[in-house]
Amino acid sequence: MSAKETPAKYRVPFIEKTAFGAGHLVNNLMPGALGVFSFFLLTAFGIDPFLAGLLGGLPRLFDAITDPIMGYISDNTKSRFGRRKPYIFIGAIVSGILFMLMWQLDPDGSQMYNFWYFLFFSLIYLVGNTIFATPLIGLGYEMTPDYKERTRLMGMSQILGQIAWMIVPWFWVLIANPDLFETQAEGVHKLAIVVGGICMILGVLPALFCKEVDQSTLTNRADLSFRSIIKNFKDLLSKVVEVFKNIAFVRLCTATFLVFNGFQIVASFSYFIIVFYMFNGDYGAAGSWPAWFSTVSAFCTAFLIIPIITWMANKWGKRNAFIISTFISIVGYVLKWWGFDPSNPWLMFMPLPFMVFGIGGLFTLMMSMTADVCDLDELINGMPRKEGTFGAIYWWMVKLGQGIALVLGGAILSLVGFDQNATVQTAQTLTNLRLADIIVPAITAGLAIWVMWGYDLDEERADEIKEELIRRRGEL
Repeated sequence: MSAKETPAKYRVPFIEKTAFGAGHLVNNLMPGALGVFSFFLLTAFGIDPFLAGLLGGLPRLFDAITDPIMGYISDNTKSRFGRRKPYIFIGAIVSGILFMLMWQLDPDGSQMYNFWYFLFFSLIYLVGNTIFATPLIGLGYEMTPDYKERTRLMGMSQILGQIAWMIVPWFWVLIANPDLFETQAEGVHKLAIVVGGICMILGVLPALFCKEVDQSTLTNRADLSFRSIIKNFKDLLSKVVEVFKNIAFVRLCTATFLVFNGFQIVASFSYFIIVFYMFNGDYGAAGSWPAWFSTVSAFCTAFLIIPIITWMANKWGKRNAFIISTFISIVGYVLKWWGFDPSNPWLMFMPLPFMVFGIGGLFTLMMSMTADVCDLDELINGMPRKEGTFGAIYWWMVKLGQGIALVLGGAILSLVGFDQNATVQTAQTLTNLRLADIIVPAITAGLAIWVMWGYDLDEERADEIKEELIRRRGEL
């Protein structure tokens, strides 16, 4: 790996990195809070589990349509304020307000009233969130053209983003605490207002402090108007096809799908293992151990693993850093067999520094590599640059993985014989559950290593592409 230093003109100032990271904290805090609050649709607002499942799934289908459209709009916007920042600013405010409104359900209202109320506001909330999140991702890809600085930028964004996952597990404790709120419904109402307000404040920071790419170098952008909407739709489809022809990007998406999906399938298993294996089904005895497990995991990811992975990527290359970090995560998954020890709960934290190499490395490296892929796309297909479209499709794959993981996770729980109505699970069920908790993410991580083995967009190639693009644009 070369020891080439990043030129000063390509370095992203600390305040811009922090502002961009604040946007990612919002990007994690809102869906994290959404996941916790959704549990209280059943207990606080009396919605049937099947209907609650629909409320979780239907908006995701809508989201899959709006993301690429917003990416295309952002890529082709012509504005004196930029093509990303106006949407980020407006989207942060709109999505924050809609998040608050979405959770003001009526605990005394009928089930169908609450169902339609939540469905309506969740759909328009997702529009607001897409207006914010998709341009934010595109902005990150264009903030620097430097191979190494991109990893530093994404590392900072992921460090700040992990703070959300240190906070979110405690929402369970706060909402259910009778000393804080008279009812769970009141807890959801008030905490939603706090979360929405924080997200509005933090969400506008990237729009205020981050710099976009020079607009004068961007050519061949589509004319966005109602008169050309059919032409724009055809152009959008052609751009999506171009994105999927990019083999390097397909490798990134596939590896992300495997690592993240494998992790998400078993994400809830640790909670069940702690409660039913370590504490024999006694929720009171389990107490806050599951919350601490999640918080310590996020803490290790943010302040230990991501800095190490950033260093590894800039020392040995992003592909090599991904392969090493993913392999270390497999070691961590295996260590969970000894970590979940009923005789010593503290051992549950032993595998975490190894396990979180997988998720910690995943988004830091993949977002940095996607920025390199955007340069490759411009080299092959020319202008306009498609950071928004690449970002939208990449995160659509992540969301698709989340949806599939929910289905597969439930299926595996059923296959191992888990009985949600039983206080005590059978020994065979717990053994099978613990094995699945290890084997599933280890296999998907191994497959991801195999997929990324042929990824060839290294620093030398990235620098060659950057120099050629500078020559084409006539930049100094």
